[in-house]
Amino acid sequence: MAVEHIVEGPESRKLRLETLIRLRWLAVGGQAATVAIVGIFLQFSMPIEIAGLLIVLLAAVNGWLQFSYPAAHRLEPSSALALLAFDLLQLTALLYVTGGISNPFAPLISVPVIISSASQPLRYSLALVVIAMLAITALVFSPFPLPWYQGDSVPFEPLLLAGMWFAIVFTTSFAAFYSYRVSHEANQLSEALNATELVLQREMHLSELDGLAAAAAHELGTPLATISLVAKEMSREIGEGHRLSDDVQLLISQADRCRDILRRLTTLSTGNEEHMKVLPLSSLIEEVVAPHREFGIRIEVNELSARASEPMGKRNAGIMYGLGNLIENAVDYAKSRVTISVSHDENRVTLDIEDDGEGFAPDILQRIGDPYVTRRNPQDKAGGLGLGLFIAKTLLERSGAELTFENAPGARIQVSWKREFMEAR
Repeated sequence: MAVEHIVEGPESRKLRLETLIRLRWLAVGGQAATVAIVGIFLQFSMPIEIAGLLIVLLAAVNGWLQFSYPAAHRLEPSSALALLAFDLLQLTALLYVTGGISNPFAPLISVPVIISSASQPLRYSLALVVIAMLAITALVFSPFPLPWYQGDSVPFEPLLLAGMWFAIVFTTSFAAFYSYRVSHEANQLSEALNATELVLQREMHLSELDGLAAAAAHELGTPLATISLVAKEMSREIGEGHRLSDDVQLLISQADRCRDILRRLTTLSTGNEEHMKVLPLSSLIEEVVAPHREFGIRIEVNELSARASEPMGKRNAGIMYGLGNLIENAVDYAKSRVTISVSHDENRVTLDIEDDGEGFAPDILQRIGDPYVTRRNPQDKAGGLGLGLFIAKTLLERSGAELTFENAPGARIQVSWKREFMEAR
């Protein structure tokens, strides 16, 4: 089963400027409200002028961005890093003059890091993490006391400040790592599902080619017959020896050749038309297995139930492609034999695909069905368990199948449907 590696598109990791602007206005409002409550309402001792200047600076930069760029503008990773670093440094400066690491709002330094980790490439997020670590360390050495009642102060022991530093550093690091992993896995899943849709559309297109051939043969038959008739009339009119006689005979012969080609297309489509619409389970299995019999691996199909009672189902491109991928994978890893056991009763239809290879690696077995899981080198063109198995599993599950993967001792895959899902309705 070939492994497909999808590279993230250039737009997939770009932060929308309008999103960042809205978050910044929220930050401006929150900072202004906090300074007003602490410095004016509670009348705590604090450098209100400096704090107000920092808040105005953030608001001015945000207003300039809002009026200078369209709402749909997306930031390059370097530009997003610069803006998020500015936000982080502005918040650091505000915390620095209001108590430093002892300020209860100090953990908010992790917010720009989390935004970057969820939306930016890894190297840019790591750069912002480094800046955040330096900023948190600088807060430890702030000479400004925590805003408190006039003539009073809140004592903080050095050990307590060290504990606060460790808490904020670990919180920022964990939040950054978690948001990056969640975002990365969501992007991978989205891209893998898009690839699944493309594969399904291709398979459905291939399934419809015979019908299109029949339609083309029917539509082209009438004008071709007219061309042939007119050419023969011209041949009789000009007679032999005319300078156009050879050209007319060539036209007649080519028209006859086209008619033969259309006749073959029509015959091919007519012979397979009912087969393309509804086919028994045994025919479905044989059609899926046939392309993989020529690779030196013996494929045995064991029918454990009578053919007389087998389900008749509509041709499903997703099932055909999904089973084909599973069998291809089994042939790829088998030593000499792949065994397919088919059984059905009034309730369920079950396929067991087993090879005599080494089986699934333990780490692979735990993650089967996730996109981009492979035990082979990405440069190995032979492929491995990767996006292909994810697509196969997704398409089969969409058809109502339940899949289980195990070692017995070679790799063994069981695909099971409720019988009603395999019957033509």
